[in-house]
Amino acid sequence: MPSNATETPIVARRLDTPSAEVLADLAEVFEELQTVLRCCERLVAELAEEAPDDVLVEGLWTMALLGYARCFSPRGSGVALGADDLDAALPGHDAGSWHAILLQLRDHHADPARSPRERFTVAVTRSAQGTANGVAVTSARQPRVDDLTVRQTGALAYALIGLVDQRIESQQQQVSEEVGRLSAAELDGLESIDVASDDAGS
Repeated sequence: MPSNATETPIVARRLDTPSAEVLADLAEVFEELQTVLRCCERLVAELAEEAPDDVLVEGLWTMALLGYARCFSPRGSGVALGADDLDAALPGHDAGSWHAILLQLRDHHADPARSPRERFTVAVTRSAQGTANGVAVTSARQPRVDDLTVRQTGALAYALIGLVDQRIESQQQQVSEEVGRLSAAELDGLESIDVASDDAGS
């Protein structure tokens, strides 16, 4: 994600303009997609293990699905990815169909009432005479996410990152032009915010 800063700022001031809000929301979408990509990279490595950690796999996959879906939910400025962005990011790959599958998987893994791991059933056992003689609780384990699914999701996230990065660069330019027209007095009237320097903590 590019930055237009050319020198270390002495004081940072909060911008609450519509264009600044768009830029902040684009940055949030960018970070969500980066997280999705990192989750997919970790998943590929974990799934290659002889005995993958199911807790780690489910946690990473659920985080990836939730983060991906949030990129398509409008924020305060109205910023959100849409169907046109899918086509632009991966033209000719029917990304819309894969997007729909990912949203279905998100609903499955984020269900507030049902476990995404197992389905339980209660059954009655019978004696040789045909009468009931016991109750059994059985479970069916849901399949673990596979390598191909993870790789396709990572590829889509990577393509969308490039698209959002271009929008951030354009929006940064617009915001820079707007603040360039502000007077020193107007800048002084903006709220001060803390900014961590690159060498903080070193």
